[in-house]
Amino acid sequence: MASTKSPNIPVVDFAGWNTEPNRQQIAQDIVAACKNVGFVYIVNHSLPESMLDEAFSWSRLFFELPQDEKLKAPHPEGWAVHRGYSWPGLEKVSQAMSTGNDKDKVDQLRDVTDIKESYDIGSDENTAQPNQWLPEYSLPGFRDFMLRFYWECFRVGGEVLQALAVGLELDENHLLEKHSGHNNQLRLLHYPPIPAEAIETERAARCPAHTDWSSITLLFQDDCGGLEVEDVSSPGTFISAAPIKNVIVMNVGDLLQRWSNDLLRSTSHRVTLPPLPDRFKGTDCMTRRRFSIPYFMSPDSDSVIECIPCVGEGAAKYEPITQAEYNKMRASMQY
Repeated sequence: MASTKSPNIPVVDFAGWNTEPNRQQIAQDIVAACKNVGFVYIVNHSLPESMLDEAFSWSRLFFELPQDEKLKAPHPEGWAVHRGYSWPGLEKVSQAMSTGNDKDKVDQLRDVTDIKESYDIGSDENTAQPNQWLPEYSLPGFRDFMLRFYWECFRVGGEVLQALAVGLELDENHLLEKHSGHNNQLRLLHYPPIPAEAIETERAARCPAHTDWSSITLLFQDDCGGLEVEDVSSPGTFISAAPIKNVIVMNVGDLLQRWSNDLLRSTSHRVTLPPLPDRFKGTDCMTRRRFSIPYFMSPDSDSVIECIPCVGEGAAKYEPITQAEYNKMRASMQY
């Protein structure tokens, strides 16, 4: 697949969201970005920069632990519970695996290992998705901070959902009211250094092209780069979503696309080699290590998602479905 160098992702300034003169413009800008591209840079949001810096510091500390320490909080077997530590090779992300039923194709895709490790966190009150915490002595303070960060991300994500609703000419809480925050997912991601040649020859991958399943994703990146977004005007071509300090990269998930009757766009994206000239580290052409933190906003599991009558074009394209039913349909092929 081809790549281009120039980003084409809109920027929305969220300053003044809580002041009436700015709300309509912010809402209209964010809906336009989600209709036309599906991705948007959000600047001047209300998540404190100091808290974001601390989240990356904790993430680095976690992934620098010995493997046997990280495995004290393992991802449970199977796809039903999506919490805890996933070691390199456990998870395979691919749009083909999420939507297809061809076992031979799935096995072929699994032959190309995703070289990344992750740690997933949710609400401690979600008994259907129990958190897998490290013992406190392994990383003192980690659990306390991550729970505070989880709920701060929910607060900021709630403002984004309100802006989308206002931009769609709905009551500002129309989308947010199905999100209590207990069904969201905070993910710490680490892409360790590997030979760049392994990715170039497709013997390994970082994170192949896929869409997210949720309502929206808030993504925080380090300065490494490597995230690419499909150019909707040229399918199969990807553009760089270059990292910008303290900026949220927000994207629409498949469930919100379905909810909006395809008015809002869930766009394919991937993580590949960092852009030149920062692609390699050292004379042995190893990729730079990369850290990112996505936060997936999902409706409560028993909430019914059906096409909003006043948005989208024509009749409803999708039958009503609960979030739990939708998640099961999408998750069972990933692990």
